[in-house]
Amino acid sequence: MIVRIVGINLPPKKRIIIGLTYIFGIGDSLSAEILEKVDIDKNKLVETLSSEEMDKLKKIIEADYRTGGELRRDVVSNIKRLKDIGCYRGTRHTKRLPARGQRTKTNSRTVRGNVRKTSGSGRRPSSQKT
Repeated sequence: MIVRIVGINLPPKKRIIIGLTYIFGIGDSLSAEILEKVDIDKNKLVETLSSEEMDKLKKIIEADYRTGGELRRDVVSNIKRLKDIGCYRGTRHTKRLPARGQRTKTNSRTVRGNVRKTSGSGRRPSSQKT
């Protein structure tokens, strides 16, 4: 039986506490909190859920939490707002650089486009075999 919550199919062979984390916006602690509210054992497998338990989960998640596409839209609009007002974090997002104070001299090379290839010993291979 496929359990579908907020447009996401939960993996049937996993425990419900792990299965809920497949939904964007629900992590480990939030998953545990939701299961405590609904009074479902966190070690229960997703495929063994009854239809009443699935309905309870769907109702609580859809009513009380921002998840999935709605949360993604909020994140994108927040970043757009930062770019529009021209604040420091917004300009870092525009330049595709780290926005939370990480160092950029040695880390984040791929983001900056400074990818260095590993090289050999520096010695050129001989052109002829002897």
